[in-house]
Amino acid sequence: MDWVWLLFAFDGRINRAKVWLALLVILCWMLLVAALMLGIDAMFGNPVKSVHFNINDIFAFVDPAVLRAAIARLREGKEASPAHLVLTFFHTAGTLLFAWVYLSTSVKRLHDRDRSGWWVIPFFVAPGLYAQFADRLPNSYAIQALAWTMLVVMIWGFVEIYCLKGTRWTNRFGPNPLPKDQTRARSGHTSSGWDQASAIEFVPHQASPLPGMHVKRGT
Repeated sequence: MDWVWLLFAFDGRINRAKVWLALLVILCWMLLVAALMLGIDAMFGNPVKSVHFNINDIFAFVDPAVLRAAIARLREGKEASPAHLVLTFFHTAGTLLFAWVYLSTSVKRLHDRDRSGWWVIPFFVAPGLYAQFADRLPNSYAIQALAWTMLVVMIWGFVEIYCLKGTRWTNRFGPNPLPKDQTRARSGHTSSGWDQASAIEFVPHQASPLPGMHVKRGT
């Protein structure tokens, strides 16, 4: 298996088993990076209570309030120690890595469904942005409708990416990642079609009509 292509490339198609495998890889990497961060923090004598990763943390990078708060903490010296800087680096790098793998595998799974990779915008980006800014939005019927819309879209995206089968034939993004499935689909299509060779016969000249090509009755 080409792991680099599976985890980092955006071209081609993968089936459901591969996208679930990628989620397992992300989870293992999260545990590894979290253990590394705890070990580094303990070396500096500042053990932390917990370490968490969330792919949706990627949207904090576009949140002005989060960025201003981080800059203020650095100016005050609260997170300027070597331990805090190292932990911040690992948390940021890990979050970006996990988000990249999640997006690349989701795009390839959407390709398997014969959908453009841009569907990650309504399935992932829009709900993530809403979750990041939801607590600062006004309470109104329009915002409640938006919240329900985001929930429906998230469920739809989960079903599309993780539950439904891909197209059995070669689509615009490449061949079926399950070749046996594609072979069965093609053979089934051929057997259901009209067999011209069996429907046509040549008969010798006996009487009228003239000799030639006739179509069998009952085909």
